[in-house]
Amino acid sequence: MRKTTTLALIVGALVALGCGAGTSDDATTSSSGGKAETGAGQGGDTPKTAKIGQPARDGKFEFTVKSAKCGVAKVGSSALGAKAQGQFCLVTITVKNIGKKAQLLDGSSQTAYAANGTEYSTDTEAGLYANQEQSTFFEEINPGNQVTGVFVFDIPKTVKLTRLELHDSAFSGGVTVALG
Repeated sequence: MRKTTTLALIVGALVALGCGAGTSDDATTSSSGGKAETGAGQGGDTPKTAKIGQPARDGKFEFTVKSAKCGVAKVGSSALGAKAQGQFCLVTITVKNIGKKAQLLDGSSQTAYAANGTEYSTDTEAGLYANQEQSTFFEEINPGNQVTGVFVFDIPKTVKLTRLELHDSAFSGGVTVALG
């Protein structure tokens, strides 16, 4: 019953996101103050790559990857939790709204990549268990505010993630953060 309710909330959130999402126009091509920024939609400019601990901007969000820990078999409590198909990679990220309006953080718009280019999406159910105090799946952030949460990726045990692509919305250009 609980999984059905959670699934219904997630589907409702995706529908709301699809109805209200749009592209953002705050991305720039310059890099200042140690911040990597994208050039999405700026005539072929290549996005800069940030590192762990370095702020990186995409649209109305400034992302700072705090840590990445792989090899986790289960998240949540012993009573309620999620077990990895392979291994969970837990990526702790602070997201700050640098825009002038509230913006929705959509955890499903964030992706991780292995060295061979294989793309992995977030595990939203595991993310709910990993973030017992804070949601990162569908969180509205007001201007100037920030949230910190764990994004969970379920990847094969033999895979090592090399980078993330973080987005302020499903339609933004994204910014790359190197994990190694």
